[in-house]
Amino acid sequence: MKIMVIDDSSTIRTVICGTLQQLGSVETETACDGEDALSKVFVFAPDVILLDWDMPKMNGLEFLKKFRAKNTKTPVIMVSTEAEKPRVIEAIRAGVNDYVVKPFAPDALLNHVRAAYEKIKAAAA
Repeated sequence: MKIMVIDDSSTIRTVICGTLQQLGSVETETACDGEDALSKVFVFAPDVILLDWDMPKMNGLEFLKKFRAKNTKTPVIMVSTEAEKPRVIEAIRAGVNDYVVKPFAPDALLNHVRAAYEKIKAAAA
């Protein structure tokens, strides 16, 4: 499974990537903001994207809109401190498939990633 982790915090990227290793055979790519992510995402071609909202240069919502203009199938899970209902609704309308609020329990994050991956595998079958 290929997973892209987009977050401006190097600590969060490290924690998430470490947590993802519990899934077994996982290849990760990281990006520090939306601009960095756009420069990598189509080459890396992830199965699942984990995306922070608040980042410099290009925030997660801006990245999501640009990404969804070219790719509507790859699951995107917003992993953010933004927990207010209007923000969650805005993200869903922009094309987020799932939402995890920071701080998160590692098992909860893994469950969201597994569920997203299973959906795309089922759709491809």
